[in-house]
Amino acid sequence: MQLHFSPSMRSVTISSSNGFVDLMKIKVTACHISYRTLFHTILILAFLLPFLFILTALVTLEGVNKCSSLDCLSRRLGPKLLGRGDDSGRLVKDFYNILNQVNTEQVQVDVNIPDNFTQLVSEMKSNAYSAKDFAIILKGMMERSERKIRESKLQELTNKHFAASSVSKGIHCLSLRLTDEYSSNAHARRQLPSPELLPLLSDNSYYHFILSTDNILAASVVVTSAIQSSLAPEKIVFHVITDKKTYAGMHSWFALNPISPAVIEVKGVHQFDWLTRDNVPVLQAVENQNGIRNYYHGSPKYISLLNHLRIYLPELFPNLDKVVFLDDDVVIQRDLSPLFEIDLNGKVNGAVETCKGEDSWVMSKRFRNYFNFSHPRVSESLDPNECAWAYGMNVFDFHAWRKTNIRETYHAWLKENLRSNLTLWKLGTLPPALIAFRGHVQPIEPSWHMLGLGYQKNTNIENVKKAAVIHYNGQSKPWLQLGYEHLRPFWSKYVNYSNEFVKNCHILE
Repeated sequence: MQLHFSPSMRSVTISSSNGFVDLMKIKVTACHISYRTLFHTILILAFLLPFLFILTALVTLEGVNKCSSLDCLSRRLGPKLLGRGDDSGRLVKDFYNILNQVNTEQVQVDVNIPDNFTQLVSEMKSNAYSAKDFAIILKGMMERSERKIRESKLQELTNKHFAASSVSKGIHCLSLRLTDEYSSNAHARRQLPSPELLPLLSDNSYYHFILSTDNILAASVVVTSAIQSSLAPEKIVFHVITDKKTYAGMHSWFALNPISPAVIEVKGVHQFDWLTRDNVPVLQAVENQNGIRNYYHGSPKYISLLNHLRIYLPELFPNLDKVVFLDDDVVIQRDLSPLFEIDLNGKVNGAVETCKGEDSWVMSKRFRNYFNFSHPRVSESLDPNECAWAYGMNVFDFHAWRKTNIRETYHAWLKENLRSNLTLWKLGTLPPALIAFRGHVQPIEPSWHMLGLGYQKNTNIENVKKAAVIHYNGQSKPWLQLGYEHLRPFWSKYVNYSNEFVKNCHILE
């Protein structure tokens, strides 16, 4: 852009840079415009005109395919000159306001909610919905989708629960065949352990392991893996406790499959004199209440005496001082004798804490994950951030335990939960144990007990290999079709597939 002054300074011409187009010509008359005014005018134009030129060029380039007339250009240029942008920002803000308004309203039952996006677009075209109508319909579609997702997840969990709590055909076959063998084969009924080994059952210089289960195959894996991983199997004594209906089959298995040099005894709950109605009144109530059976979908896992048995161990084994208690869904991969040397510092329960660890899903459990803190009884008694610990592999000091009121506390909270219609905690026996053992737990090194193999599909395989005990807690047990195929071999390698009973029952085929 160039400025040309006439020799007489009577006119000023503003032209383009190439000099061919005169953009503006100003004639100056001496009588009306002073040189000072002229200078200010030129100065303003010098700043204003390049800005107008650039802005016009930008707007033209933006709308080159949409704006060919001067009127269109002025409409696009006008808001920019006035400091206003387009209306899209205002429209978005207005829509946010409508969504916030609709968020507090209930979707009426008579509102016609489209089944899919295509139907929504079609109805919008034909009915000319307002923005608020559209927002209400959108909210209705979202609520319906969320409701269906919740129902599907509940159905999936229910199906998994039934599959996990049911007895597989192969395991049921194994139990029946071994029970039949007990009645027909004297060798299957031989005394366990043999009479000369009976004193070892109460010898505290040995390593005593207690296993409570009604799953014969699972029990065989726990015992076999423990003995094969031990550096001193001749020092191991296993106490297997089962229910009355499984006792014959369990006894047959270990009578016909000796675990020498280790020692084993198999006892049914009916063989413990201490387990009377007077000593376990709360559990009798739990087993007999129909409401509880309905709450647990009829599954015996959470309501059987066998599942609560661990809280009575000091009374069931009065001559033992220290034991390791194992769940039936664990596999032992390392010698566990050092557990008996751990100093529990006067505490009762040596356990792995589950509120910290590499796996943020498995190892993130605190009291808030197990208890209903909206209930005043829970909120006033417990801390939601208190760290939880794991059942499944626990070092119990019976000598210290017998000096506490752990069992009485356990019973008291079970009664409290019954009175509150089972609203204090969710499924399982861990919640009342978390309360009963408060102040009596000594944390141990996490590598002793790795959890989550029954529900964490993305379990770190290298960590599995390093762990002393791996625990298939969760619904995907390794003996079920629900089990994760890549985690099953750590368990199945301890199954004796050459055994005639296992072969005839087609275990895991």
